Amino acid sequence: MNLIAPNFSAPTFFRRTGTRTSAARTSAALGALVLLAALSGCATDSGAGSPASAAATATAEAGAAAVDCAGVNVVVDFGTLDAAPVTECVDATEAIAASETLATSGVTTAGSVEYGDQIVCRVNDRPAADETVVVEGQESFTETCASMPPAYAYWALWVKATPDANWEYAQEGLGTLQVEPGQSVGLVYTTGTETPTPGS
Repeated sequence: MNLIAPNFSAPTFFRRTGTRTSAARTSAALGALVLLAALSGCATDSGAGSPASAAATATAEAGAAAVDCAGVNVVVDFGTLDAAPVTECVDATEAIAASETLATSGVTTAGSVEYGDQIVCRVNDRPAADETVVVEGQESFTETCASMPPAYAYWALWVKATPDANWEYAQEGLGTLQVEPGQSVGLVYTTGTETPTPGS
């Protein structure tokens, strides 16, 4: 079952063509609802030395790396979790599972008990099971990975079709997403009202 939210893909999901299963329609609807709910929080700090400032530096590096990457470019932005961003080029000559590109880059992911690897709950063990996630204007919490994370603090999955294309929400979950040479896959820990793209 392709349950996408909260690393959802509602904005681009409906562009897909062909026969769709009931599960795919459910995924699209669920993703759209979470997208709307995600807009209810508050923006993150972007001051010097903040995770947002580190991410801005990673944006320039990721852009340059994506142009030079003949395989699949991987970008991970930890946002307010205050961890170093990841930008890697993974060798690939044909379509490859997005999860494999992340693993090759040394990035570990964990899904949820209820939805498995169709959502991303943790990246490199963040947010940790004992880590309090604080988002201004929202209730603090610790991530259990039992089901869906709150709509104001979650990992979003992105793809970029070519080095000079815009990032778009992935059209399916990490468990089934395939990427091709020249494309990019990104994960962003998204909090508040902002919906930043990888490295932005």
